Amino acid sequence: MTPDEYVEAVLDLVERIPPGRVMSYGAVADALAERSGRASARLVGSIMARHGGGVPWHRVVNSAGRLPPGHEVEARARLRAEGCPLRPAGVDMAAAWSPDKGM
Repeated sequence: MTPDEYVEAVLDLVERIPPGRVMSYGAVADALAERSGRASARLVGSIMARHGGGVPWHRVVNSAGRLPPGHEVEARARLRAEGCPLRPAGVDMAAAWSPDKGM
């Protein structure tokens, strides 16, 4: 998979995260690792920062549920509108986690 194909695969997977659910950067990387040969949460974060504006970027959080840095207020508002379970510091991962199951 070329770097451009990987970017497209990340964005496609993020596009398929259901409303009110989230995935971590690492889970996105893990879901694509076998076919891409890449497994970097940091790379997924970089892709989201550079190219994620056209997908539901607010549904990708870190493994502790913290919202995207610098966009916490907007991400919280979008997630709340979708009915995502939230905590004061971010997303309630136990309730909102959506690992790649058939997406």
